[in-house]
Order: sequence, then C-alpha cells, then structure tokens
Amino acid sequence: MRIAAEATVMRLIDAARQLTVVSFAVRTSNAFVICLLDDDPSVLKGLGRLFSSVGLHAETFSDPQKFLDYVRVHRPTVALVDVCMPQMSGLEVQSRLRELSPSTRIIIFTGKDDPLVRCTALNAGASAFINKPFDDEELLTAVRLALASAT
Repeated sequence: MRIAAEATVMRLIDAARQLTVVSFAVRTSNAFVICLLDDDPSVLKGLGRLFSSVGLHAETFSDPQKFLDYVRVHRPTVALVDVCMPQMSGLEVQSRLRELSPSTRIIIFTGKDDPLVRCTALNAGASAFINKPFDDEELLTAVRLALASAT
C-alpha cells in the first residue's frame, strides 16, 4: 500500500513539474507584445517601465511609419497609440493598423480630449480611449481587458 502511495505521489510531483514548466513558458513568451506609439520619448520611457513592472513586454515607437512596418511582420496583441503626432495622426495610424492587423486591440490616448475624436476612435474599433495624464491602474486595466478580449 505504501509503495502504491509513493508511486502516486511521484506521479503528482512529475505532473506538477510539467505544469510549472508550461506555466513558465507561457509567462515568458512574447505572445502578448504591447506596442506603444507616441512622439514623446518621456511618455514611451514611463509606459515602458510601467508595463515592465507588471511583467508585460512593450515595444516602443516614436515614428508611426516604423511602427506600421513592425506591425506588418509582428502583429502585436495590443497597441497604445497617441492621437497627436507630427508625422501622422493616431486616427490614421488606427485605420492603417486595422488593415494590417485586424486582431490587434487598439487603445487610443491623448492629452487633448475631443468628443469627436473620441467618438471616431471608438466607432473605428478602439478598445479604449484614455486621456493624459492617466492613472496607471486605469491604463493597466484597459490593457488587461484588451489582452483578455484578444485571447
């Protein structure tokens, strides 16, 4: 009886080890890459640190065209896009991103809340529209919801 119990315990330990390995692989995979697009380097740096602090990987971009080139190859799960940028508006980026990667969840953020821009972004499929300055938890909640809806 004791030998059978020990064999069962050993099988459970082996199963737990396998689950631990699988869980570790999921957490460290780049399956949930978040892209950040803003022309302000300090915003990119701060958001990059915020996401890193909660275990999320973020790719940062200050140039909309370089971001779109990246999207053509990598298809990020979530993209945070600033509305006001000198080279291309965030709404134009959103439109192009929809064509390149329809499954990418888009969160629009801006320092200048405009009801028309908000309505346009949300009607075009944005997962969220957030005003700067934003609360870290508000942003993280929006990102988590976007990630959850992508899986």
